Amino acid sequence: MTYAALARALAAGAARSHILDVREEFVRDFILPSLKADALLEGRYPMATALGRPLIAKKLVEVAHIENATIVAHGCTGRDDVRCGRPVRTLDPALVAMACADVWGLTSAQVSAYAERLGMTVPDPAQPRTDDNLWGRTMGRGEHSELPVRAAGPARPAVVDVAFTRGVPTALNGVTLQPVELIASLSTMAGEHGCGRLNRVKTGADGSTSRVLYAAPAAIALHLAHRELVATSSGEGRPASVAGRYTDVIDRGEWFEAERAELDASMEGLGSATGTVRLRLSDGACQVVNN
Repeated sequence: MTYAALARALAAGAARSHILDVREEFVRDFILPSLKADALLEGRYPMATALGRPLIAKKLVEVAHIENATIVAHGCTGRDDVRCGRPVRTLDPALVAMACADVWGLTSAQVSAYAERLGMTVPDPAQPRTDDNLWGRTMGRGEHSELPVRAAGPARPAVVDVAFTRGVPTALNGVTLQPVELIASLSTMAGEHGCGRLNRVKTGADGSTSRVLYAAPAAIALHLAHRELVATSSGEGRPASVAGRYTDVIDRGEWFEAERAELDASMEGLGSATGTVRLRLSDGACQVVNN
């Protein structure tokens, strides 16, 4: 994977390539705060793609400083352009954040043709576009596109105990794991049972619609378990106003701005979320098991 990314960068004309493993930082500084805030779009959808954009922006700025660059470029368009470009400008107002496809007026066909000339694998335009990271996968295209069908899972349900310490998931079935390992393991377990798949129809600013499939097994399971633990320990769940505002901050690309820091501080006194929640995984469903 690392060599392939390096080869693509050099083939595209890059003078140097910086390849970073930022999974631990992604979990510690982005996933866990959003989990504690119960930040689910419309109360249902994990924001895996949107949550990854400020981290990408942060690394763009860091590499720009290493290379003494004045412009950073990215491939995001539309809403994701805002989610990537705004954090860049917040972290370093002197940098210019350039959305290449928009600035150069590139079509998907032109991008594919250029990739072919470089010997790169070109995605099948009939297949859904995919954005994938540790927290989840987002797939979508046009209104009538065919999204992948879930394969049949195991016949027998699985039961998993998720332990939290002050809002941080720390163990599965009694085995202590680092957060990155825990998320990866739970994603495999819940994914085998078809958990964490959600369909959504998005409406763009121009009125166009597109179908989106979210596949985020660990995210769905951990949000469910954390919400149950907070409600059990405090008698009520996370205030809807906090969750809604946190989601809006992520959606608007304002991760590094004052409101998120204020929201994080406001949650410090809301339920310690320490304890264990038992989940049942079966046939696409993730449910809390009451002992």
